[in-house]
Amino acid sequence: MKNQLRTLSKENAEGVAQHLVMVSELLDVDPSAALAHAETAVRRAGRVPAAREALGLVAYRMGDWARALTEFRTVRRLSGSSHLLPLMVDCERALGRHAKALELAQSDEAANLAIDDRVELAIVTSGLRRDLGQLDAAIAGLSDLVRRLSPNRPSAARLYYAYADAKLAAGDAAGAREWFARAADADHELTTDAAERLDELDGAEVLDLSPEHDEDEELGSETPEP
Repeated sequence: MKNQLRTLSKENAEGVAQHLVMVSELLDVDPSAALAHAETAVRRAGRVPAAREALGLVAYRMGDWARALTEFRTVRRLSGSSHLLPLMVDCERALGRHAKALELAQSDEAANLAIDDRVELAIVTSGLRRDLGQLDAAIAGLSDLVRRLSPNRPSAARLYYAYADAKLAAGDAAGAREWFARAADADHELTTDAAERLDELDGAEVLDLSPEHDEDEELGSETPEP
């Protein structure tokens, strides 16, 4: 990002950088506030890919698929990078343009993605195949990657989870259980609910033992004063 901001004046670069930091900090907690910062960054640096990407990511998080897609296309044009291709495919999918999404997923750009981006694209494409009722293709599109990707990769848990989910949708409960278990083992950051899905398949009852739950029970058991 620093290299991109060098095209701006020092004062403007510092201001844009601050807005982009705020987008990162607010994206998960206050998307509307993140949007305001992203839009300001784009007004001040419309030809800086990082600013357009930030706006696209906020729009994507808010479900504004058309706007997100427009920004991601702009990033690709300005930077020459296709790292946002998985999100572009997902936007096309969300907009109901499945044929366009598949065409994009099978483009020459897709073949040259970095490994973690290829994983994300495969996950999105698998979901797209499931939308179309192509359950075998949804599994096949992930089968090579799940066997080659190291479980230590950051994207491994999500890949294993998607593979398990595709197998379950196709009626392979045993295969789904195996890969949900692998996803749970690889998910050190707890980014998926693989452990809960595994418990569901095993028929385990998950109890909420959080302090809030206990407190609610205690309050509910009190006898009201006359």
